[in-house]
Amino acid sequence: MSLIKKFATVASGTMLSRIFGFTREMMMAAALGTGPVADAFNAAFQFPNTFRRLFAEGAFNTAFVPLFAKEIEANGTDGARKFSEEVFGVLFSVLILLTIVMELAMPLLVATIIAPGFAQDPEKFDLTRSLATIMFPYLMCMSLAAMMSGMLNSLRRYFAAALAPVFLNVILIAVLAYAWYEGFDELSVGYAIAWGVLAAGLVQLAIVWGAVRHAGISIGFRRPRFTPNVRRLLWLAFPAAITGGITQINTLIGTAIASGQASAVSSLAYADRVYQLPLGVVGIAVAIVLLPELARALKAGNAVEAANLQNRSVEFTLFLTLPATAALLVMAEPIVRVLYERGAFAATNGTPVVSAILSVFGLGLPAFVLIKAFTPGYFAREDTRTPMVFAAISVAVNISLALTLFPSMGAVGIATASAVAGWVNAALLLAILIRRGHWGTDIPLLTRIPRLVLAATVMAAFLYFAVRWLAPYLAAEAPIYTQAATLGALVCAATIIYFAIAFAIGGADIGMVRRSLRRGQPKAARSEIPPLE
Repeated sequence: MSLIKKFATVASGTMLSRIFGFTREMMMAAALGTGPVADAFNAAFQFPNTFRRLFAEGAFNTAFVPLFAKEIEANGTDGARKFSEEVFGVLFSVLILLTIVMELAMPLLVATIIAPGFAQDPEKFDLTRSLATIMFPYLMCMSLAAMMSGMLNSLRRYFAAALAPVFLNVILIAVLAYAWYEGFDELSVGYAIAWGVLAAGLVQLAIVWGAVRHAGISIGFRRPRFTPNVRRLLWLAFPAAITGGITQINTLIGTAIASGQASAVSSLAYADRVYQLPLGVVGIAVAIVLLPELARALKAGNAVEAANLQNRSVEFTLFLTLPATAALLVMAEPIVRVLYERGAFAATNGTPVVSAILSVFGLGLPAFVLIKAFTPGYFAREDTRTPMVFAAISVAVNISLALTLFPSMGAVGIATASAVAGWVNAALLLAILIRRGHWGTDIPLLTRIPRLVLAATVMAAFLYFAVRWLAPYLAAEAPIYTQAATLGALVCAATIIYFAIAFAIGGADIGMVRRSLRRGQPKAARSEIPPLE
């Protein structure tokens, strides 16, 4: 299977999840707007969600996957199963203890980490604490699910792991629909979706657990022991968790700072949902597929394939991300208006702030995606320390800028700090890869990037004038179906313009992309890596 097909497999599941996620956010915006319940829920959910991405997705898709892939190559399925059981025993035990401690310490955590700004509002503080207490066990479910997903990705069975997150959004949509039908007030809606998050975690775990069993690996519980394999995993996992979740760390910091201003937390959350679509569909898909493929290539001693994988992945991410950046910069306000401006959201007039935040996030989008493409170059070589150092620098930049800009710019200042920190992190990762000789000069990549930038710039110019020409059809006074149809037509036209220019000026060549993204090279080289399917 070619890399492009693997990217598409993961991206299709992620795209489905993001589409349902948009539906969920639209319903939440209509039900809660940017009011106190929305702020409390988003702050409370951000905490277990950040831990999930740090210690689940971050650690196991960067530390666990290369070790699991090596076990498969060296000792076959039996060795991989034994390794998985050793890890499962330790992970399950640690998660139980962590969940108990966090539940007991939740009031302190809300006051110091999650939303310190809420301490001045006792009702919002108590609601945030209650919702966080309900949702924190979601972390345990998703951490175990992430381990199963890492196994599936190493076995080149990508779809179940990519599809499972859809069920979080499906369940929350069902809860919100029921709440609307029954006429729940805002407080009841907040509690209902919190319980829905916990139920979704159990469902997602059941899905990937079943997929792993279907793949032929049945994991039993072993008494937790720190075997050499487990110690090696932990040694790699901690810095990998910090590095892999750098965007989430910065988001958590931003949420804590934003809690000092009414509506800022929910405004950031709504904007985050929109830019997470291209980040999730492109960046996460590339990171998930690229890491095990790089680990296999390096294990087989094939530096040529490893270099080709890295270069083509960056080319692929920029090819799809640059037009998304241009669109978010030019027409953030119509996007936000069509997605969210109804019900409680319209009453709180959240469109100007959320659209401004979204435009700034758009500037940082290429950096956030490139980080996902650069870090596998370190993790596949079992170097998790260097990216962690860069992540720490990025966090320092984010905190200092956010604290500086927030008093004058509000939530937009937090988004600005996040975007700048992302570019700093991406630049450091690339610079050291080049310095170590792990990123060779690739003429096709270097010649295509300026052409892709030009194509995206022309597309942005088209959108700039088209949005102003069609302003009456995109205004808040126009019917929602008129706004949606106009926005859809603009997106379609812009997409056609971008791809036409990109292919016409040599920014992309579909034949070359298909050939260069094939997993194998010459047959002799391919034979070094036996298929797993």
